[in-house]
Amino acid sequence: MNFVEELRWRGMIQDVMPGTDEQLKKEITPGYVGIDPTADSLHIGHLVGVMMLRHLQAAGHKPIALIGGATGMIGDPSGKSEERNLLDEKTLRHNQQAIKNQLRKFLDFDSEAPNRAELVNNYDWMKKVSFLEFIRDIGKHITVNYMLAKDSVKKRLDPETGSGMSFTEFTYQLVQGNDFLQLYNDKGCKLQMGGSDQWGNITTGTELIRRKVGGEAFALTCPLITKADGGKFGKTEEGNVWLDPSRTSAFKFYQFWINVSDTDAEKYIKIFTLLPREEIEQLINEHREAPHKRLLQGKLAQILTTLVHSEEDYENAKEASSILFGKGTTEALRKLPDHMLVEALEGVPQGEVQREEIKEGMDIINFLSEKSGFLESKGEARRALKENSISINKEKVSMDYTITEKDLLREKYILAQRGKKNYFLVHVV
Repeated sequence: MNFVEELRWRGMIQDVMPGTDEQLKKEITPGYVGIDPTADSLHIGHLVGVMMLRHLQAAGHKPIALIGGATGMIGDPSGKSEERNLLDEKTLRHNQQAIKNQLRKFLDFDSEAPNRAELVNNYDWMKKVSFLEFIRDIGKHITVNYMLAKDSVKKRLDPETGSGMSFTEFTYQLVQGNDFLQLYNDKGCKLQMGGSDQWGNITTGTELIRRKVGGEAFALTCPLITKADGGKFGKTEEGNVWLDPSRTSAFKFYQFWINVSDTDAEKYIKIFTLLPREEIEQLINEHREAPHKRLLQGKLAQILTTLVHSEEDYENAKEASSILFGKGTTEALRKLPDHMLVEALEGVPQGEVQREEIKEGMDIINFLSEKSGFLESKGEARRALKENSISINKEKVSMDYTITEKDLLREKYILAQRGKKNYFLVHVV
């Protein structure tokens, strides 16, 4: 697989330094992406860089994930209007381990293959370097004029739109450039990749390698991913979509992908999967012929939910989604784990009934009205039942139905429904 050509047709190249393709064709080449360690989980905004590493490994080259422990203590000015909060070493180490555990799902760290992935932390070499050593060995090779010419610096120093920048942040590109030099010397790393906002920082590294050791290194960036409506990719009303299930549940993760627009789905299926070109083009054609089937969204949700969470979580999320928005069955509803049922019904009105009251049986009219509070009155309950619009646990019920313990889901829930979309979750306490 030709790595550069592969990324290009997938829409994952913004800028590429001349000679990059030739270098990758010549030999197994280590390449790295820097990852911000300011949280103990990646979010889907990180996935573009992770997928670049995954494609690099699939093409036979060696991926290196660099955790920015030192740079995380400084703050990258690129694409940001304000200085970020700084972290202590204990927090950074915790975040590093959590991130590596997530990266294992995308990259091969554990085989004996010559191109197995590695994870490094720039704090491990930066903590040994004194300020005087740094300005003597690194700072003298890059002029202030060169640093001021970078777009990330210009924007922050603009008197009309910028907020200014501290000396700490101004030195960021030197620290990142030093990372590239370190990996070039220690691991033969000749390629750095990142988002298009990182071009200036990355090329500072290639320039430092050229000036300090006379070496040749290369740069490649991916466009910043946006949504068709102009919104920021990976953001929802609740904030980031995380890879950690304690931050973003498997159901919500699945829902994010299943709900992307048709335009975005055509773009994302190329970026976030390893599906071959022929299969993707066939999927896109089938999707365009029957967009209501949401084939692309379904494939995205399947691949990514299975990869990030598990196949079981994917199946449960799919079932939960079908129950809420499709033709889910009672059997499927009963199979859902507690947490998935509650997550799927988050935001649905809820009520309570006493367990003792349903042991002997509770008539459906009382259950729907006075006991649970789902419907306002017995009269409204009778009308709904006459209209055949009431379901209990996805099964239609009639006026003579009696609620008993056999209706319990997971021993403590009953799902009432009026029509297609009016749900009510009853907790039996």
